[in-house]
Amino acid sequence: MTPGEIRRLYFIIKIFLSYGLDELIPRRRITLPLRLWRRCIFWMPNRHRDEALGARLRLALEQLGPVWIKFGQMMSTRRDLFPPHIADQLAMLQDRVAPFDGEKAKQQIELSLGGPVEHWFDDFDIQPLASASIAQVHTATLKENGKAVVLKVIRPDILPVIKADMRLIYRLARWVPRLLPDGRRLRPVEVVSDYEKTLIDELNLLREAANAIQLRRNFDNSKLLYIPEVYSDYCSESMLVMERIYGIPISDVAALEQHGVNMKLLAERGVQVFFTQVFRDSFFHADMHPGNIFVSYDHPEDPQYIGIDCGIVGSLNKGDKRYLAENFIAFFNRDYRKVAELHVDSGWVPPDTNVEDFEFAIRTVCEPIFEKPLAEISFGHVLLNLFNTARRFNMEVQPQLVLLQKTLLYVEGVGRQLYPQLDLWKTAKPFLEDWIKDQIGIPAIVRALKEKAPFWAERLPELPELFYDSMRQHKRLQHSVDRLVTDMGNQRSRQHQSRYLFGIGATLLVCGTAILLKRPDWDIFPALLMAGGFVCWIIGWSRSN
Repeated sequence: MTPGEIRRLYFIIKIFLSYGLDELIPRRRITLPLRLWRRCIFWMPNRHRDEALGARLRLALEQLGPVWIKFGQMMSTRRDLFPPHIADQLAMLQDRVAPFDGEKAKQQIELSLGGPVEHWFDDFDIQPLASASIAQVHTATLKENGKAVVLKVIRPDILPVIKADMRLIYRLARWVPRLLPDGRRLRPVEVVSDYEKTLIDELNLLREAANAIQLRRNFDNSKLLYIPEVYSDYCSESMLVMERIYGIPISDVAALEQHGVNMKLLAERGVQVFFTQVFRDSFFHADMHPGNIFVSYDHPEDPQYIGIDCGIVGSLNKGDKRYLAENFIAFFNRDYRKVAELHVDSGWVPPDTNVEDFEFAIRTVCEPIFEKPLAEISFGHVLLNLFNTARRFNMEVQPQLVLLQKTLLYVEGVGRQLYPQLDLWKTAKPFLEDWIKDQIGIPAIVRALKEKAPFWAERLPELPELFYDSMRQHKRLQHSVDRLVTDMGNQRSRQHQSRYLFGIGATLLVCGTAILLKRPDWDIFPALLMAGGFVCWIIGWSRSN
C-alpha cells in the first residue's frame, strides 16, 4: 500500500469507529491483536451512541464521500443481503456533494467541444443547476435552434479518486468473511465488483446518451413517459447535452396535489411504464428513484412522467420475461409447484433439484404473505422472497433480475406514496396475462410464421440445391459410418486376437520357466516354450497396434 492509501485507510477506519460500527463485529471475532490496535492506534470513542446502528452506518458513509455514498445506495437495493433496518437507512442516503468550480466545468466543456462555449451555446450559466458525486449540470441555450438545454459534465480527475477508493473497498470486502459470522453469505467481493462496474459505466456519458435515445424511441408519442431529447452531436464520454425539462418532482406530493394531478391515474401509469419497459421493450430504466422522475405540468388530469439520468439500464431476454410473468401469475394463484418447476425449467437452479423440497420451501416462505390483502402485497418483496429461497437451492445470481427487483421496489414505493390504495396486482395482472397469451398459442405461431416468411421466401429458390447437397452429404456420411463400423469391427477382432495371443504367450512362458526350475537338464524344451511365448507376445503386440 502507498502512504496515501495508508492515510486514507486510517481515516476510513477512524470514521467507522467514531460511529461505533465495530459493533457489527461479534466480540468472539475480535482477536487480541485487533483489541490492541483498537486501544493504541484507533482509540477514538463512539460519539453517536444515541443513534440506531443503521443510521450510524448511513452517517458514516455520507462523511466518507461520494464513492461510499453511491456504494451505500447500491447496497440498499440488496435487501437479500441486509436486514430491513439497515437497508431502509441506506436507502435514505443522499448524493449531496458540493459543486466544483464552474470555470473548471466550462474548461472541460470547451476541451470536449474543441472551442469556446459561446461558439455553440448562448446564456451558459456558470453556476451549476445541480451537483452530484459523479457529475454536475449547467444550463444553456443551443445557438442552432434556440432550445434550452442542460450540459452534464463529469467531475475533473474523479477517476483516480474512484480507483483509489475502490482498491480500499476491495481490501475491506476481503476482511468481511473473517470478521462477520454471516460474511460469506453476503458475498462482499461480488457485491463490490458489481458496484465497480456500475460506477465505471456511469463515468461514460456516451453510454447514458445511447440509453436515453433508446428509451425515447421506445416511448415516442406515448402518454405514459417522456424522455428528453439528446443532442448527440455535442456529446462525448465526459459531457452530455440534452433538452432541459420542466416538471414537478415526483417526491413533491403537495405540489402535485396543488397542481390538480390525478394521483390515482399517475400511480397506475407508473406501474404501466415499468411493465411496458420490461415486457414490451425488454429494456428498462434501472435507476428510477424519486430524484430521476418528474411529472409534466401539462394536462394534470392526464399526467405524463418525465424520466432523466439513464446511466443505469437493464434488459431481459425472452426467457427471463416468460419466467417473470409465469412466476407472478403462479404465485398469486398460490401454485407453488408451478413456481418450483419454472425455476428448474429455466435452468436457474440445478436440474437435479428436488422439486417437492423446493415447492415446500417456497410455500413456507411465501404463504404468510397472503395473510395481507392483495392490494398490500409488494411485487418487489415477492421477487425477493423467491430469490432468497432459490439461493438455498443453489440458484445462480441473475444480475438483470437484481436490477429489475430494485427498480420494482422503487416503482412500488413511489406508486403507494402517490396513491396509498394502489392495487399493484390489479393493475399488472391484465398486462401479464395479455403478454403470455400473446407469446403462447396459435396467434404467436402465426406471428412467428409471418416474421420468418420473408426469410423463407428469399431462400426458396435455393431449396433444390440445398436438398441435393444434403442428399450428397447424407450418402457421404452413410459411407463414412459404414466404414467406421467396419473398422471398429476389425479393431475389436484384432483386440480379441491380441488378448488370445497374450494369454498363450504368458502360459508358454510360465510353463517353460516352471520346467526349467524343476528339471534343469531339460534345457532345450523349456527354451522352446519360452521362445514360443515371446513370439506370441510380439505377434499380439503388433496386432494390437
